[in-house]
Amino acid sequence: MNLLDFARGPALQWSLVIFVVGVLWRLLGMLLLRTRKDLSKPRRDAAWKGLRLIALRSWPRKEFLGGTAFGEVMGYAFHIGFLLALFFYVPHVLFFADISRGLLGTDLHGLTGLHWPTLPNGVVTLLSAISIAALVAVLIHRIVNPVKRLISNFDDYFSWLVTLGPLVTGMAAFAHLGGWPYERLLAVHLLAAELLLVWFPFGKLMHAFTIFVARGSTGMLFERKGASL
Repeated sequence: MNLLDFARGPALQWSLVIFVVGVLWRLLGMLLLRTRKDLSKPRRDAAWKGLRLIALRSWPRKEFLGGTAFGEVMGYAFHIGFLLALFFYVPHVLFFADISRGLLGTDLHGLTGLHWPTLPNGVVTLLSAISIAALVAVLIHRIVNPVKRLISNFDDYFSWLVTLGPLVTGMAAFAHLGGWPYERLLAVHLLAAELLLVWFPFGKLMHAFTIFVARGSTGMLFERKGASL
């Protein structure tokens, strides 16, 4: 078994298992947290009000924009570029189809009838480069900003590293950089993505599954108490 066979076989299988089980374990743990029952009478109807806070908190209030604009812009640049490159790059779409066939016996199109368009290679390369630049800018800002540097821990830096890994190795594989055979570059790219999957449930990257739920529940709580959003 060579490195590519390992990356496409046991490493992929175990990383997917750890990712799915880890995410479900974290979400179940949150659902089972004991909370005190609020016996106060609600001042306003909180139903569906959480959706409002999700939208409102997707961009900071103007009072704080001066201090948070850099992080907001870099955050959106990274997330949009990363997600578009992940889900609309032709080899990734084919890869997801292979995984769904292995897990479900059919690909997503055969199962749901849905399919989505893909982006040209040049566009995906540009988006990946923007994401990498945004990640590097955020790291530099974290290091030079005394407050952010003080509150940063291992999770922040390691999560940054494992997020950067698939982007850099993916671009290296696409451009055939480093003088390595393409199969080895592809294997390293897969292993970097699998490391991201393994770490995902146990670090701050888990916010991808919790951020909107947290904002929504906060919005409902504010509405119940009659606080202004």
